[in-house]
Amino acid sequence: MCYSQVAMTYRTHSGGVHHIRHHFVWCPRFRRPVPGGNVAARLQELIHQKVAEPGGSVLEPTVQPDHVHLFVEMPSKWAPAQIACRVKGYTSHVLRRKFPRLKSRLPSLWSRACYVSTAGEVSAETIRRYIEAQKGS
Repeated sequence: MCYSQVAMTYRTHSGGVHHIRHHFVWCPRFRRPVPGGNVAARLQELIHQKVAEPGGSVLEPTVQPDHVHLFVEMPSKWAPAQIACRVKGYTSHVLRRKFPRLKSRLPSLWSRACYVSTAGEVSAETIRRYIEAQKGS
């Protein structure tokens, strides 16, 4: 789903109504480049799977060789740290099992650090432009 299709949507659940979007950025361990191609494609699939499990949706995933941008909408019961931990842990485990070369190069796939911000309606377009600009660099 691209940003132009993302309208102001409110999600409901038994505990209330929410409209919460998070922008995450994280890097591979030691900022070593993770090969693109099959690894990047599989990473995007895994991100979509893991975000969808608790009822979230991926608005914009961008996999760069030395970092990942993820813009998601998640239910209010999930803290940003929980989201990052679940996605990074799951993707690292599956990718390192499927692509053994990732095990030999890095002691763990992702660094512990992660950037996260919440996005309101005004800043969603700014985040989109930033992510698009990162694709070119």
